[in-house]
Amino acid sequence: MAEKKELSLQEQLQAKRVEIKDLRRSHAAGELANPRAITKARKDIARLETALSAARLAEQKESN
Repeated sequence: MAEKKELSLQEQLQAKRVEIKDLRRSHAAGELANPRAITKARKDIARLETALSAARLAEQKESN
């Protein structure tokens, strides 16, 4: 169960990283209507990384 959750979080994290890359490219080209979307994506990435870390720690505690 924990492995599925971790895999799902990793997939979401990868998708957000691609999204922020596209947002930055759009912003550099002057096409981004809402620059705050970059900030939101960064915060989403941080939240996902925190959840992923918590899942890994929980898995370690279960195995010990």
